[in-house]
Amino acid sequence: MTTFFQAAASDESSAPVAWPGGTGTFWTWGEFDGASVTLEASPDGENWFTVGASLQFAEKGVGAFALGPCKLRATIADAGEGTSVSARL
Repeated sequence: MTTFFQAAASDESSAPVAWPGGTGTFWTWGEFDGASVTLEASPDGENWFTVGASLQFAEKGVGAFALGPCKLRATIADAGEGTSVSARL
């Protein structure tokens, strides 16, 4: 499994990882305190796109995806004082 965040507490984007293509599962959990965690994909590592509304979480969740080869990252937005979230593939 690829870990994007472990107990992250602020707005940030993870380091991108190379996705070889195929199906995958995105997991996120922890204390959100107003934060959202989104899976993003990029064809070039510079232009990022939300993979889909089903992969944007404001509470613990899991979602599946199918993508061709690309870069993937997770992004935390609107983190509150009590935010502590983890995310992985």
